[in-house]
Amino acid sequence: MSFYSQEELQALGLARFGADVRISKKASIYNPGRISIGSHVRIDDFCVLSAGEGGIEIGDYVHIAVYCLLIGAGAIKFDDFSGLSSRVSIYSSNDDYSGEHLTNPTVPAQFLGVTHANVLLGKHVIIGSGAVVLPGVSLEEGAVVGSLSFVTKDCAAFSVYLGTPARRIGERKRDLLELEKQLRQQSSQGSDI
Repeated sequence: MSFYSQEELQALGLARFGADVRISKKASIYNPGRISIGSHVRIDDFCVLSAGEGGIEIGDYVHIAVYCLLIGAGAIKFDDFSGLSSRVSIYSSNDDYSGEHLTNPTVPAQFLGVTHANVLLGKHVIIGSGAVVLPGVSLEEGAVVGSLSFVTKDCAAFSVYLGTPARRIGERKRDLLELEKQLRQQSSQGSDI
């Protein structure tokens, strides 16, 4: 994989980015001035980040795997240690499919019925391959979404969701909270990880 250099990241025009940011040169970045990226972030090949008015905010220690899509006018926010497996799609805007409005971006806005709502991924949220998350969804800290799931409603903390539509099927362990403390402690002491 070929990642942007520090100088190339600067030239992209991102709102901000931290240390150890690796973005594939094969990723597509739209409206970079509305995208903020923390430290220790990796965005892989063929991802599309298209920031609307609400922007995209990515915390620390976040991985976005190949072929992921982040798009819409609402805000999309990733808290620390969250991540997406390959081919996950997150939408913060949605056309009205009822037939009351026209659809698609080639149509003037007055004929559309697009809705926009923020999407939040809390700390330690992980979403499996091929999952789709719709506008207005909040995934609380530690929530997990299984592969090929369709998320239309909020997901509770440290719960596991699966299916179409996604439904709660179990609980996730919280051991990772202690591991996060250890990692942050090592980082603050200047140890390489």
